[in-house]
Amino acid sequence: MSPQATPQPQVRKNIVGFLKSFLGIIRILQIIFGAGLWVTIAANKYEGSIHFVLFVAVLFWLLTLALFFVTLLNKQDLVPILGGDHWLLSNLLHDVAAAVLYLPAIGVMIHKTDKYSYCNLSEYKYPCVYKVYFTAAVFACLCAVVYLLSAIFNGCRKCRGEKTVF
Repeated sequence: MSPQATPQPQVRKNIVGFLKSFLGIIRILQIIFGAGLWVTIAANKYEGSIHFVLFVAVLFWLLTLALFFVTLLNKQDLVPILGGDHWLLSNLLHDVAAAVLYLPAIGVMIHKTDKYSYCNLSEYKYPCVYKVYFTAAVFACLCAVVYLLSAIFNGCRKCRGEKTVF
C-alpha cells in the first residue's frame, strides 16, 4: 500500500461529512438560489437599480462558491488572515453581510415587479419583464433566508465557542 493511498479515506470522509452537514446543505442552497437570481436577471433586459441586485447576487455567489470549496477541501488554514481560528468568524461575517445586502436587493426587485405589474394582464400583448422580476424577487428572498439561517447557525456556534466550521 502506497503512502498516498492512506489519506484518501480521510479526505473522502471530510468531504462527505461537510456535504451532509447543515452548513454544507445551506451553502449548496445559497449557491443554487444565488445562481438562479443572477442568471434570471442577466438573461433578460434590465436597467437602473437592477444593477445593484446583480452586483450583490454575483458578488456573494462567487464568495460563497469560494467558501464552499475551501471548506469542502478543508483548506481554511491556508487562507491568510481569515483562515484558521478565524474561519468560523469569517463565515459568520460573510453571511451577515450577504443577508443585510440582500434586503435592499429584495426591495429593489419588489419595487420593479410592482412597477411592471400592469403588463401582467392577459390582454397585454407586448414583451414584459414582470415575470422575470417576480422570479428574481423570489430568488432574492430565498437567498436572504438561507444567508440569514446560516448567519444564525454560525452565530450560535461562535457563541458556544466552537472553532470548526462543520
